[in-house]
Amino acid sequence: MGKIFVFVNQKGGVGKTTSAINIGAYMARLGKKVLLVDFDSQGNMSTGVGISKDKPSIYEFMDDDSIAQSAIKHTAVENLDAICADEDLAGAAIEFADVTKVPADKRDFILKETLEPLKTVYDYILIDCPPSLGILTTNGLVAADAVLVPMQCEYFALEGITLLLQTVKRVQNSTNPNLTIGGIFFTMYDSRTRLAQDVVRNVQAYFKDVVFNTIIPRNVRLSEAPSHGQPICLYDPNCVGAKSYEKLAQEVISRG
Repeated sequence: MGKIFVFVNQKGGVGKTTSAINIGAYMARLGKKVLLVDFDSQGNMSTGVGISKDKPSIYEFMDDDSIAQSAIKHTAVENLDAICADEDLAGAAIEFADVTKVPADKRDFILKETLEPLKTVYDYILIDCPPSLGILTTNGLVAADAVLVPMQCEYFALEGITLLLQTVKRVQNSTNPNLTIGGIFFTMYDSRTRLAQDVVRNVQAYFKDVVFNTIIPRNVRLSEAPSHGQPICLYDPNCVGAKSYEKLAQEVISRG
């Protein structure tokens, strides 16, 4: 039975999508069968792995799970598949909140019901949520077995993670009691700055074993790769960013 990870951070620009893509790609390189689920209407994950945003997207798939064969697209990385997202997903948030269309006791479980059958097909399913704590992210949290939290090394990240963990706790207490914190990891780390060092030290001291050992550094090749529609393992496998994500993927797998 596969495991579902959801990548969540309500702050944009922290490397959430980049991390989902590259951790998934290296999991696939390690022989795991992996599905990326783009659950952000911007569709950046889809672009980042080079798949088209042609329908059916995750929006249509949630409405009709019989179209799995056409919704799931193969990527250039062996063992790595993806379901795209497009702007229609933005309307889903409105629909989910409309009790005349979706009963209140069902709206948080739509993505879970869609993905649950795929856990017998894939070793890992990775969900990339939008940078918010709204209904789409809640659906991601309810569908997941564990949360992975990318954290940029800056002051406001410390404030944001408190709010995020409160949301996780609320989901644990209400709709997904089995949800765990799979881990926190640092992105865009610049060892030259005192602030980055202080943030890492403070978070490690407070969260201890929840924090992954691998830290993702600032790396221009990581920023370039999505514009070429490639994970970093294809775009520049020898750069420091690639080697860091490979180690992080191994660490995620080792934690089970």
